[in-house]
Amino acid sequence: MMGLLSNKVEKSQIKAGDHIYSWRAIYTYSHHGIYVGGNKVVHFTRERDTSSNTDTSPDSSSFGSKLPSGCLTFPDCGFRQPNSGVVLSCLDCFLGNGSLYYFEYGVAPSVFLAKVRGGTCTTATSDPPETVIHRAMYLLQNGFGNYDVFQNNCEDFALYCKTGLLIIENSSMGRSGQASSLIGAPLAALLSSPLNLFMAGPVGVATVTAGMYCVSRYATDIGVRTDVIKVAVEDVAVNLGWVEPPEQAHKESEVSDGQGQAPKSGLLEQTSS
Repeated sequence: MMGLLSNKVEKSQIKAGDHIYSWRAIYTYSHHGIYVGGNKVVHFTRERDTSSNTDTSPDSSSFGSKLPSGCLTFPDCGFRQPNSGVVLSCLDCFLGNGSLYYFEYGVAPSVFLAKVRGGTCTTATSDPPETVIHRAMYLLQNGFGNYDVFQNNCEDFALYCKTGLLIIENSSMGRSGQASSLIGAPLAALLSSPLNLFMAGPVGVATVTAGMYCVSRYATDIGVRTDVIKVAVEDVAVNLGWVEPPEQAHKESEVSDGQGQAPKSGLLEQTSS
């Protein structure tokens, strides 16, 4: 049964297609990935610093993960495409010195609201394991855009692999539960502050603040959001604006060709005259 903080499991309990994570820095933040079987995890971090021979990690205030400079057990551990933050790691290197936790899907709203921390479960349902693994492996080869703590982090990556859901508006906050927790807590305190006049003591204020915090977290869960759409992994780059749609690129190519032909035609006419 899931705990109020998170759902700790043993390595023997996970299976291919599972969304897993590990807490970092004394439960300050967690790092997420997709277990693809064979003791391997595909996860999303900031891009490697190509000016260094080692794989650098984000600072401890972000949701990134420190990657090893080399793994003696699995030669392909740490594989990533150039300029991509999507990485293939062995399970042990992914966990580092942390414990293994299982991210729950399809939970009831009451269970979601009872959670002390965000980034541990969602009311959204997961797609079949084979679909999840296909998305993760495809993104390993093609990337998942630029890492962003609040809009495109490791949890966002895992949530997309599991559900295929993307947010329509680029300006809105990402799907990450822990990002919404960071924003939700100050928001809850801010919203509850006018109620101080009506609260009898600090207990009443704390109760209202906690309630607002839970509600703000729930409102940003991908299982209840209305600004998400199902997107095939092959179309992710277009939907997130990383590349132009094929038809737009084709039109621009035609315009460019047309503009380029006119001077050539004129030059031929001048030469022939």
